[in-house]
Amino acid sequence: MRSHWPVMALLLVAACGEKQDGGAAGPGGFGGPPPPVTVARPLVKPIVDWDDYIGRFEAKQSVEVRPRVSGYVSRLAFRDGEFARAGDLLFEIDPRPFQAALNQAKADAQRARATADLARSQFARTETLLGQNAVSREEFDTAKATLAQAQASLAAAEATVQSRALDVGFTRVTAPISGRLSDRRVDVGAFVTAGTTPMTTVVTLDPIHFVFTGSEAVYLKYQRANQAGTRPSSRVAPNPVEIRLADETDYRWRGRMDFVDNAIDQGSGTIRGRAVVANPTGFLTPGMFGHMRLIGSGSYNGMLIPEDAVVTDQTRKVALVVGADGMVSPRVVQLGPLVDGLRVVRSGLKADDRVIIEGVQRARPGSKVAPKDGRIVPPAPGTGPTPPPIIEAPATSASDATTVAR
Repeated sequence: MRSHWPVMALLLVAACGEKQDGGAAGPGGFGGPPPPVTVARPLVKPIVDWDDYIGRFEAKQSVEVRPRVSGYVSRLAFRDGEFARAGDLLFEIDPRPFQAALNQAKADAQRARATADLARSQFARTETLLGQNAVSREEFDTAKATLAQAQASLAAAEATVQSRALDVGFTRVTAPISGRLSDRRVDVGAFVTAGTTPMTTVVTLDPIHFVFTGSEAVYLKYQRANQAGTRPSSRVAPNPVEIRLADETDYRWRGRMDFVDNAIDQGSGTIRGRAVVANPTGFLTPGMFGHMRLIGSGSYNGMLIPEDAVVTDQTRKVALVVGADGMVSPRVVQLGPLVDGLRVVRSGLKADDRVIIEGVQRARPGSKVAPKDGRIVPPAPGTGPTPPPIIEAPATSASDATTVAR
């Protein structure tokens, strides 16, 4: 924001220009005609407040790939850092021992199946003979138990076949999710242990999370707004966010809130939040830092003036206003963020005030000027935060005071 002169200096110059009888020394206070200036009423338009945060991107999913069987790595099937789709082959563990175990399990199952078939035939004959009173009840019970044992042995053998078949399948270590691979942690010939040896990692990129922390004071502000119904909680509504990276000046990345933690950290007095951001090109990378702004209020009509219309000293911001008699008077203002290249005025001005927007350096508080009507035009439309579409929270979130989702 450009500084023209200290406010105290303005007042001092104006006082020196007065006559001893209280009148101005001349039309402009210096014996000459009033200096020309351009005045305009503040631009009033719907705006929202945005709160700024610093955070970093995190993968929505991150998986460390570990083997499900032990053995020697026989093949490496990916290039470090490349993108993989779920199910793509990454490593292969020597399958020969597991294939041999599978073949043995199949043979055992075949033997158990033959035993079960024989027991079934014997039971059928014994059952027929029992009806003819040709065998005792004890022989019938023995045949029945033998069949049950044979069937159980067959089921166990078939389960072993399934287990050994899974082991053979597990020798192909595949990507569990689609995403960007890290580098390999093992090489061909290395022995890996099931469930223990890390082999690589894979992270998803689209969408990606942006994680940040906010103060307890801001959290309370959001709670109050949720109770009042002016801004729904990010726990129940996808409040919009805008993000810029460290080397960017514009907030070009758009996202929405999808998580707020359930407790405030007692050590730091902050609470963790998270937004989800579309990343179709994979440009955003986990671990990358960014500046985020989150909608902090409902939409309201705000007053905006050019930054050049603000006079500043070390402690106060002042706008110069021209009255109906052409006299200049200072107004101490409280300023907000930039919106479309204009500065938001929180307080200190009224909507019908005629603010000097050009020729500020020629105006002096307490002196007369020759005002010419002008119009405030945003110098950079579309570059500042714009009110998002109205966000409707579920009926129970903003109206029920007992709801914890604030």
